[in-house]
Amino acid sequence: MPLKVIAFDADDTLWVNEPFFRESEEKFASLLEDFMPHHSIMKELFRTEIENLGLYGYGIKGFMLSMIETSMRITDQKMPLEMIEKILEIGKDMLAKPVELIPGVEAVLKELNGNYRIVMATKGDLVDQERKLKKSGLEPHFHHIEIMSDKRPADYAKLIRHLDVAPEEFLMLGNSLKSDILPVLELGGHAIHIPFHITWLHEQIDHEITHDRFYQAERIGEVVDLIRRIV
Repeated sequence: MPLKVIAFDADDTLWVNEPFFRESEEKFASLLEDFMPHHSIMKELFRTEIENLGLYGYGIKGFMLSMIETSMRITDQKMPLEMIEKILEIGKDMLAKPVELIPGVEAVLKELNGNYRIVMATKGDLVDQERKLKKSGLEPHFHHIEIMSDKRPADYAKLIRHLDVAPEEFLMLGNSLKSDILPVLELGGHAIHIPFHITWLHEQIDHEITHDRFYQAERIGEVVDLIRRIV
């Protein structure tokens, strides 16, 4: 079947995201360096984030709560109130970051529009993702916006049904093999991996993907020609 829908992940596919989290993790670790070594603080924070995903989901607000919880555990409930204030400042600074588009994004969206239905399919906090989309100036390019709490096969299946296409008519582009690629391939769709130079540990996989509907591009500017070959 010919492709009808092309869906783009947002964070680290359309705009920069993960470096802001890495920067904030470093600031957080610096706050607690009197209580625990730097690398141990990072491990504790990651453990807390993963444990809390089912409660808070993905995004900056859940990250802020996980930083506070981690600081309480590391300091044995003895951290000063000023530390909580500084953690909140770290989170608020993240929420105020400018939106930095990945080079080539807008040109690709313009090139594909008109030939396919273009969708943004991302996960995370609804308010924050809507903020970034508005600041990006990319919203007019999209036929549909889908902000999911997670990116499991069932979440993509729901999106594909809503768009009224077959999985074989759906193509997903993103930087995360775990969230953007594998679930779509499982459903029978197409997927293009566009790596970003930083990937959150939770989004990494430890095996290679071999699949007849799986494609790779070094940068987003390559996907237009790649899509033409898929069709």
